[in-house]
Amino acid sequence: MNSGRRLTLLGAIAGLAFAGAVQAQGYPTKPIRIVLPYSAGGPADVMVRAISQKLGDSWGQPFIVDNKPGANEIIAADIVAKSPGDGYTFLVASDGAYSLNQNLYPKIPYDPVKDFVPVAKLAVGNLMLVTRPDFPAANVKEFIDYVKRNPGKLNYGSIGAGGVNHLASAWFNSINGLQMEHVAFKGLPPAVQELMAGRIDAMFAVTGGVAPFLETNKIKALAVSGRNRQPAAPNVPTFAEVGYPTFDASYYFGVVAPKGTPPEISARFARDMSKVINTAEFKSKYLQPLGFEAVGDTPEQFAAFLKSDRELGAQKVKVSGAKLE
Repeated sequence: MNSGRRLTLLGAIAGLAFAGAVQAQGYPTKPIRIVLPYSAGGPADVMVRAISQKLGDSWGQPFIVDNKPGANEIIAADIVAKSPGDGYTFLVASDGAYSLNQNLYPKIPYDPVKDFVPVAKLAVGNLMLVTRPDFPAANVKEFIDYVKRNPGKLNYGSIGAGGVNHLASAWFNSINGLQMEHVAFKGLPPAVQELMAGRIDAMFAVTGGVAPFLETNKIKALAVSGRNRQPAAPNVPTFAEVGYPTFDASYYFGVVAPKGTPPEISARFARDMSKVINTAEFKSKYLQPLGFEAVGDTPEQFAAFLKSDRELGAQKVKVSGAKLE
């Protein structure tokens, strides 16, 4: 390459870099859309709207939460996958959209690896192993021993085949050699009602959904996932405390953006979101009552997590036998 062409190429590269820097400095110039695969008013919706308000105040543009529930998070994920990667559309979703659906369904309309760029893990939710009030076990070891003595005679509930609590139960049973029948319900309330009535024996449930029933002894709690005990149920030990340090029954909410989103925008979103969710006020008001733990990592850390989580998710779906249409 002669010196003239080299200078021209270097000038073009510098011009592109300068244009990118100018664009980044001017961003955002319009509202940012957060697509959420859950109904308005639910725990995740309340949490995301609180984050959006804080980010909108600091970014100088409103964050619009767009609820697109349905199809195990596929509808929302597909919308974001087909959106332009210009930094104005993000998806906040859980394990289903990013790690599980490709193993649960014969075909989905988006590729969770190719169509998104990871932004950050927002928060982790912890599931609690609970039983009917008269279940003859006072701890996890006694639970395992009792189920082993009664193979195939006991059941466990879930809020739907292939959901995180179904997979948690199936995984727990697999690694401990337990045989229990799966009973699926349409949502947590009917499952909890059947558990309290003694018509199902056990289940893994979201902490915030069952904590109100623990104090009245309508449900018995044996252990909860997570690094620490949950403020919503401080008397329930962690699995690590009762001798099962490697067992994890958690789920997460994470943020991704469409492919092509500038990395500096993803990094800014991750950094500013982390500042919001890791304040003591936000944790106490929006996370701890629901059994959530703040994370707020970097795009690189979330990408590494997703790689391992997808591998584990494939194993859990295989063990559960869940298949959805």
